[in-house]
Amino acid sequence: MKILLLAEHDNQTLSPHTARALTAARQIGGEVHLLVAGQGCGHVAEAAARLSGVAKVLHADAPALAHQLAELLSELIVSVADGYDTLLAPATSTGKNVMPRVAALLDLMQVSDIIAVDGPNSFRRPIYAGNAIEHVETSGKQVITVRTTAFVPADTEGAAPIEQISVPDLASPAEWIEDITVTTERPELTSAKRVVSGGRSLGSKEKFDAVILPLADALGAAVGASRDAVDEGFAPNDWQVGQTGKTVAPELYIACGISGAIQHVAGIKDAKVIVAINSDPEAPIFKLADYALVGDLFELVPELTRAVSK
Repeated sequence: MKILLLAEHDNQTLSPHTARALTAARQIGGEVHLLVAGQGCGHVAEAAARLSGVAKVLHADAPALAHQLAELLSELIVSVADGYDTLLAPATSTGKNVMPRVAALLDLMQVSDIIAVDGPNSFRRPIYAGNAIEHVETSGKQVITVRTTAFVPADTEGAAPIEQISVPDLASPAEWIEDITVTTERPELTSAKRVVSGGRSLGSKEKFDAVILPLADALGAAVGASRDAVDEGFAPNDWQVGQTGKTVAPELYIACGISGAIQHVAGIKDAKVIVAINSDPEAPIFKLADYALVGDLFELVPELTRAVSK
């Protein structure tokens, strides 16, 4: 079996999601090739070649791929798909945009968001907001996305060869306009070891910032938020954690004023230790939490911040 894994990057740095997806690819079994597609991304190809378990890196470098538009990436993958039994990508915003297009172009059923590999054609994936696990058996060529928080990253002791591949003429009805990125000194949410999240109970953006951010900074943590907090404007969209936001699997997750709706719980189930702070002793989040603090978050969280800062 031969597997093609789409490497995720920004033309400068290889995303850590790629190393985690590689672990899933290796568990499927067979020879794993990484596809690095972009413009001026030679350093990314070199980083990909150092990942253990990679047999070869395919490096596609062209101006058309500079912004990695999904329409163009999917065409590129399809152009090399004949040599592979499995086409794989992390279940990130990029993977979720590209791989369904690949599946449609190849007339295949995609297996999305796998969290475990039971065999070369057998996988597990969450359904019903994570309240049930579906076992999926496939046959023939496979198109798969991987929930990377469920897999440990591959190490960097490899030395795979890098092969330059030609890029076919690619055309897309989509047009790149601009990249809008948010710069922060805090860790990236989906790969952070510690996350502090706030809910609607904080009452306003000012209170969210005053209570949640100091604790996150004291812990060196990323900041998350419930959907209600985001909808109320307390936090930006890219901080949302849950079924319709980001899935996280930190070593420590602190939920402040979050009741624990199943949509939020679906995004934090893989956290190693969950601390819940809520004034309602019957809040559903306490059923999942390893540690529960019942009380006024406006008193408990600042007290916790002071203790951590010492």
